[in-house]
Amino acid sequence: MDLAQSEARYRRRVSEEWSKAPFDGAHDLGHLARVWANARTIAVNEGGDLTVLLAAAYFHDFVNLPKSTPNRAQASRLSAAAARPILLAEGLSPAQTDAAAHAIEAHSFSAGIAPLTLEAKILQDADRLEALGAIGIARCFAVTGQLGGALFDQADPMALNRPLDDRAFALDHFEVKLLRLPERMQTATGRAMADERAEWMMSFRTRLLSEAG
Repeated sequence: MDLAQSEARYRRRVSEEWSKAPFDGAHDLGHLARVWANARTIAVNEGGDLTVLLAAAYFHDFVNLPKSTPNRAQASRLSAAAARPILLAEGLSPAQTDAAAHAIEAHSFSAGIAPLTLEAKILQDADRLEALGAIGIARCFAVTGQLGGALFDQADPMALNRPLDDRAFALDHFEVKLLRLPERMQTATGRAMADERAEWMMSFRTRLLSEAG
């Protein structure tokens, strides 16, 4: 199967589906392309079936539920179920479709599904890399803004004398979740990439605090 041709078809199919819903700047076609690029980079060292990884990368957020919805944790399962008939029609074997569906289900932080295959581990790492580094910072502030939150608590930005609240303040999300991601990466390559991006985020936070006074 030609990966470039498959990627173009997957982009069109996802674009058609997402055109029916409100635009989400943190989960757009650029996000899918970057997750696929991350997955390819990791696979160079770790291995894995690129056909499965391509399909999983482009359909992992196929059913994209807003973070504020009560059933948000079901999004990855719904995405996997919706992707199955599409991937079979695209020519993936039943085994490859099963592998892609499991990777889609297990990529989600909130779903709590353990990745059991190499492809699922790679996809989870590839997606979580999007929450780190410069892209991660941009997405973090974008999502917090969508939820009605502020950039940070001007009076206590590091939450030294208050509970962390990443729904109210984007900067709190660094401590609540993002800077803990490197230790949860599934592959050695993903961990190295995550460590570098997390270090950059901490440098950004230091500069932000300095400018905020």
